[in-house]
Amino acid sequence: MGRYSRLRAIRRMDPVRDCAEILRLVSQYEFPWDYRQGVSVAFLRDFGIPGISVLLDRTQEFERSGQKRYDDTVLLTYELTADGFESERARAAARHLNRIHSRYRIPNEDYLYVLATTVVGPKRWIDRFGWRPLCPEEVQALAEVGRNMGRVMGLTSVPATYAEFEELLEAYEAEMFAPVPANRRVATATLRTMAGWYPSPLRPLVARFVLALLDEPLLRALGFTPQPRPVQILAVRALRVRAHVVRLLPARPGWLPSRPRPRSYPFGYRLDDLGPHWAQNRPIEPLPDEVADAADSSGVPPRPAP
Repeated sequence: MGRYSRLRAIRRMDPVRDCAEILRLVSQYEFPWDYRQGVSVAFLRDFGIPGISVLLDRTQEFERSGQKRYDDTVLLTYELTADGFESERARAAARHLNRIHSRYRIPNEDYLYVLATTVVGPKRWIDRFGWRPLCPEEVQALAEVGRNMGRVMGLTSVPATYAEFEELLEAYEAEMFAPVPANRRVATATLRTMAGWYPSPLRPLVARFVLALLDEPLLRALGFTPQPRPVQILAVRALRVRAHVVRLLPARPGWLPSRPRPRSYPFGYRLDDLGPHWAQNRPIEPLPDEVADAADSSGVPPRPAP
């Protein structure tokens, strides 16, 4: 398979109808490492919003189980998209995700912002550090995946295009980014998790490397100072050299997808394993369209999911 064969195939796809398949090709074949880095940076952006970081700091999920929290987020996204959004697998994942969040009073706007980071973060990273930029069909597919995730979670006012997701993200950060102690605590716990993926002698350097790639508004919101300019330049150049090398490599073969390999579940996982332990025994709440279907069939609206 030629280096650009999948790109040509993706350009022939319908990014609305085939969004889950395009995401699979992007995240498992074309840019597996870069996609994961974009998601990791998206995690850090969430912590610049005090309403999000204070809640996470209170639960201590990242401090006690940072790797599991990261793995659970990646795996739930995988479960939602692996067989398409209309599959029973996706609906089960959406029910489980809503069950996890039903314990907390989280505003719709915070949900939308977190969703926007998962759309915008990978696109920005790949365009900056990937072996090629995303094509328009891939960008539209990322936005369509985000729109579908919002739909199955029952969110309102979900953006429909990448430009709308990016506009939402930038406007929300301009209004809500603020440095509070919880931001730094949760971000530090997450950086510790990321650094833990590498040998011990490299971990301090990994944390500085990540910080060197973050923009100043985010660093201020997280309570970190910018890295020295030479460190920033070195980090960017190292990633661009990597992109050049990857561009010269053959395409990943079709029989070797780069699927999630969660460190927290070395022997595999079930859907109920994902999320906090308390969520595993809670009753499953219906999805919003299931509530509507029940109302239509009985004439009596049932109690909506929280």
